Amino acid sequence: MGMRILFIGDIVGKPGRRAIRELLPDMITSYGVDFVIANCENAAAGFGITREIVDELYQGSIDVLTSGNHVWDKKEIRDFVEDYETLLRPANYPEGTPGWGHVLVKMESGISVGVLNLAGRVFMQPIDCPFRTAERELAAFSGMTKIIIVDMHAEATSEKKALGWFLDGRVSAVLGTHTHVQTADDEILPGGTAYISDAGMTGPFDSVIGVKKEVVIDKFLFQIPNRFDIAKGDIRLQGVVLDVDEKDGKCSRIQRLSVRLNS
Repeated sequence: MGMRILFIGDIVGKPGRRAIRELLPDMITSYGVDFVIANCENAAAGFGITREIVDELYQGSIDVLTSGNHVWDKKEIRDFVEDYETLLRPANYPEGTPGWGHVLVKMESGISVGVLNLAGRVFMQPIDCPFRTAERELAAFSGMTKIIIVDMHAEATSEKKALGWFLDGRVSAVLGTHTHVQTADDEILPGGTAYISDAGMTGPFDSVIGVKKEVVIDKFLFQIPNRFDIAKGDIRLQGVVLDVDEKDGKCSRIQRLSVRLNS
């Protein structure tokens, strides 16, 4: 038997949250989704996450929230990150960092799903090695589940792809986030691990990766710091749907999604 998992790319600001609220329920029904994972690190006006927004996203039928380097942008997260076992920060932050990098969720059917959050180091913060961290974190799922989804939040495609090959056959999927641009390299690797370099963005596409395009153009033209306001138009929900075998955890299908919200 198989189960269907929906992984949603980076939720950006209020438009992204609107997409979750208005599009996700019908998508769960129409695609027959059993489990939903979404990256939330940009959900609060594009930078970070608040307790109120975490609660809002969980009301939208999301089972696990992953994140990345922007998860700390709202300082208040330190006060509540450990109140939610299914709100993850990258596991390869240094020892002592608040929060959790992985979670095992038991569904009503009795099936357990493991989710692991990692962050890259190329063009990003020099935190702990995501490859060695993955080795350590996977041990926590040993004997508990074969269904393991990895959110690799990274800038460099090479680093994401290398992790995909590194974990091929040991996890169900390695799914890239962070760049907000959905890539066309979705595939099933030889060992049965689904892979995509970036699942995309959930938010406003009349923008530069979610930010008002005029603001970003001015930044490139004049090199003067400016406030990155979130855009509003052309809202879409992007991500991938995975078909995963419940017994061996191997993925038989990965399908890219990009659904536009009709204004």
